[in-house]
Amino acid sequence: MSVIPRPDVVVGDDGRARCAWGASDPEYRRYHDEEWGTPQHDPVRLYEKVCLEGFQAGLSWITILRRREAFREVFHGFDPARVAEMTDHDVERLLGDARIIRHRGKIRATITNARATLALDRSLDELLWGFAPPPRTIAPASFAEVPATTPESIAMSRELRRRGFAFVGPTTMYALMQAAGMVDDHVAGCFRARHHGGA
Repeated sequence: MSVIPRPDVVVGDDGRARCAWGASDPEYRRYHDEEWGTPQHDPVRLYEKVCLEGFQAGLSWITILRRREAFREVFHGFDPARVAEMTDHDVERLLGDARIIRHRGKIRATITNARATLALDRSLDELLWGFAPPPRTIAPASFAEVPATTPESIAMSRELRRRGFAFVGPTTMYALMQAAGMVDDHVAGCFRARHHGGA
């Protein structure tokens, strides 16, 4: 039986090899090259990532990326203090805004998560990064090696739920870990992989 190689890395027209998903769309390419897997410690941006990963549940990430600026506009730049003051009237207004994902539960979760963030006894950065696993010594050889959840993402999900956060399941939290650079899931051969062949 022949084995068809997985197209995990693609060389772009710029000569750079990158994770195949990051070469499929200009917006994906920018996100892959500049953001995904880059350690993020800004509490506002981390709160944004928690919320946007929640909005992504059941959808493609490109759907969220293409609406990110609109999300930032309607949620006050993801300033938790301002989002926490949003009301049921704001929820109804946003349900009519076609520029974002109009999902009542996810809109409410963004407000709930702002309030939970403000109630923390430490910074969101400290809380989330407390679940980061030790850095890998080598990059994943393929996407087949990248998990959907890990013990750390399960623990993070459990703790965030305990603290009142919503739409923070283990799979969503592993996606957050990838996005915020707590794990490096750029596959071997990608120019962004921090650990491949001694690079």
